Amino acid sequence: MKLSHDIIEQKTGLLALLVVLVVSVGGLVEIVPLYFQRSTTEPVSGLKPYNALRLAGRDIYIREGCYNCHSQMIRPFRAEVERYGHYSVAGEFVYDRPFQWGSKRTGPDLARVGGRYSDDWHRTHLRNPRDVVPESNMPNYPWLAKTPVDGESLPAKMRALRTVGVPYADAEIASSTKDVAGKTEEDALIAYLQELGTVIKSRR
Repeated sequence: MKLSHDIIEQKTGLLALLVVLVVSVGGLVEIVPLYFQRSTTEPVSGLKPYNALRLAGRDIYIREGCYNCHSQMIRPFRAEVERYGHYSVAGEFVYDRPFQWGSKRTGPDLARVGGRYSDDWHRTHLRNPRDVVPESNMPNYPWLAKTPVDGESLPAKMRALRTVGVPYADAEIASSTKDVAGKTEEDALIAYLQELGTVIKSRR
């Protein structure tokens, strides 16, 4: 049987199989080389793993669903780099598990938010966003200021991250619970936000 367009279009199963084959090959050609490029697998100069407080803050950021509205990926378009700063590069996020890239923009991108606002601004914004941004539709997070950080789980998390390549030292893991003692979840989340995007500071 000669394979022709007519036959492929008439046989739905064959068409679906060929579509999957083409997409799979194309995906492999695009994605596999990224695993071997230094620019996507090695950290940028000056990048360090999150300390215990910021790691706890990142977990809170994920738990509260902040990633559903705020991306952490500045694309290399003029409008974006003028608003947010230098476009995102993979080397900034090699220690992130899970990866936070994406381009959903219900709220502003947070990839370069670190150091742009004071801790007090962030506290006010988390407790009642409309106090600083009247048009905001972000929900309030007042309970974060009253909830202590769960430091007991941090050593296990850091050891798990070390098994997948995050270079935590034994001393950092051992002191992680003590490092967050007396801190609230609000403190941790703000510490995490204040770190975002500070490794690459240059603007276009």
